[in-house]
Amino acid sequence: MRKLSDLQTPFLAVELDTFHRNLETMQSVRPGSSLRPHVKAFKSTDIAGILKQYGYSGFCCATIKELEGLVANVLGDDLLLANETLNASRLRSLVDQDAQLTVAVDSVETIDAAKDGGIRDVLIDVNVGLPRCGCDLKEVAILCAYARRKGLNIRGVMGYEGHLMFIPDRAEREKGVIKAMQVLQEAHSITGGDIISAGGTGTFDLNKLATEIQAGSFLFMDTRYSKIGLPFEESLTIVSTIISVERNQKRAVCDAGVKSFATDYGKPILKDGVIEFCSDEHSTILPVEPSSELAFNVGDLVRLRVPHVDPTIAKHSRLVCVQEGYIHGGWEVDLRGW
Repeated sequence: MRKLSDLQTPFLAVELDTFHRNLETMQSVRPGSSLRPHVKAFKSTDIAGILKQYGYSGFCCATIKELEGLVANVLGDDLLLANETLNASRLRSLVDQDAQLTVAVDSVETIDAAKDGGIRDVLIDVNVGLPRCGCDLKEVAILCAYARRKGLNIRGVMGYEGHLMFIPDRAEREKGVIKAMQVLQEAHSITGGDIISAGGTGTFDLNKLATEIQAGSFLFMDTRYSKIGLPFEESLTIVSTIISVERNQKRAVCDAGVKSFATDYGKPILKDGVIEFCSDEHSTILPVEPSSELAFNVGDLVRLRVPHVDPTIAKHSRLVCVQEGYIHGGWEVDLRGW
């Protein structure tokens, strides 16, 4: 059986036991249709298939490529494109394959695009505090009327409280969620429908209004999410090799740089060292304390904790599955791109 040292670095490794514990923890709180796993976090039909085995048949997508991949792998029972699109022509072929598609809309333009793409079902996307997509509460009734004139079925509302995901204090985070969901509840009183879609990993157990939570990062976690006391563990690391050591300068270099991980949430973290800076294919590592000796030798494997899981996975074509230090296959990251 192969070990990590048998593979070319850098690569992403998933600790299988931790991954499945995270999934079981989520399932105990959000079983079945109360969770709509967000495919953008893992971009893999292999992982979507595992989630389906755990009872999750509805998925949330950020791109049309994700929708297409799920439908091609017979995972299209209930798909939500939780992202406004003005080019929905590719959706028509999925509708023709009897995929059950719902699209988030927040303007007459996105409603028109959904209609032109053959979409029958929509959610009205409402701004609940994150300055991103979503219409103003005052626009909900207008958009509802317009969508219905176009012959579309409004399944309900969507609103993402992403501005609250990383608030460290749980009570403060919950207070923010209640406030945000008051907006979405008022919007839902206008739209009707069975769905109130919201939330994410950071609010999965705090959002009491949503009928479904759009979480995905819980499967892997990252260094930012790990700071707020969630009941999930980090299962994902970047495996890298020390390729250069300068003893006098107390500096080591590994072969994983910003082409291997996203740094929008900071630099990766590793045991027995501190990353000084990152470049394309390298990260330079210093001792934890300036007075300490360097803990690394050329050829050592290091495992970097991931700062932001979603865009990091999107940089790789495969996830390597690991259990007790040995490789147990892998999962293809086959839903990258748009």
